[in-house]
Amino acid sequence: MLDHLNSVAANPPRVVVIGAGGFVGGAILTRLAQAGANVVGLSRKQVDLLAENGAASLLDHLREGDTVVFVSAVAPARNSHQLIQNLQMAEAACKAMSQKRPAHLIYVSSDAVYADEANPVTERSVLQPSSFHGMMHAARELMFKAQVPVPLAILRPTLIYGARDPHNGYGPNRFRRQAAEGKDVGLFGEGEEQRDHVFIDDLAEITRLAIVHKSRGILNVATGTSTSFRAAAKLAVVISGNNSAIKGSPRQNPISHRHFDIVDSLKSFPAFNYVPLREGMQRAVQAEAS
Repeated sequence: MLDHLNSVAANPPRVVVIGAGGFVGGAILTRLAQAGANVVGLSRKQVDLLAENGAASLLDHLREGDTVVFVSAVAPARNSHQLIQNLQMAEAACKAMSQKRPAHLIYVSSDAVYADEANPVTERSVLQPSSFHGMMHAARELMFKAQVPVPLAILRPTLIYGARDPHNGYGPNRFRRQAAEGKDVGLFGEGEEQRDHVFIDDLAEITRLAIVHKSRGILNVATGTSTSFRAAAKLAVVISGNNSAIKGSPRQNPISHRHFDIVDSLKSFPAFNYVPLREGMQRAVQAEAS
């Protein structure tokens, strides 16, 4: 659960979003700007954290007392090389922030840090990553905790969907694009697995709330409602207005589900409500059409 250090919510003097050129970082940057924050976005064009001078380059863009949102990553990390790259990026950031210490740090992690069989998932679930991506985030969480001794909020979003996602991963993003093009919507097995899907705008707003409250601690970013991939595919077809077929395939892996207990989220931000999957998918379609 998050602990709020600000008794009254307020924008900090300056927010620096590291990784602002990506899907998640760009959404956070946009939401902060809409809310009137003084925000600076850093992408790889401004700071290459994998370069030999990565730490020094980042240092030039930071001010003592900044609020920093760290989203930069080679994602998803699929192999040991990408794992090491992500750790090098975090190490460069830690070096820079140890010299110009921020007032507040927010790290956007992932629910991949939890064991696959953890159900329901809470903020107290055991960290037991089973993928390079999960291991990367677990290690970077530890690095920031150990090397940047400032108030730290760790956000662990589940599967994210929304407009302009470049990964087009299995789930709502891929389904709605296939349906929009009139193509068959393909499922793994019969799409029985149930997952929680969070709209990108919700993650951006949760990040903003953590900033204005100067929150510290850990929070899972999940709606608390799990939906099967088949049901998500059906939604995509209905929203598209096309007659795309939904086709299963021979199952390669055992069926597994993931459910979240979001009590901590409700306690941390009681006035916040997640966007339902159908509405989020409709908004993503509209955003990509505009």
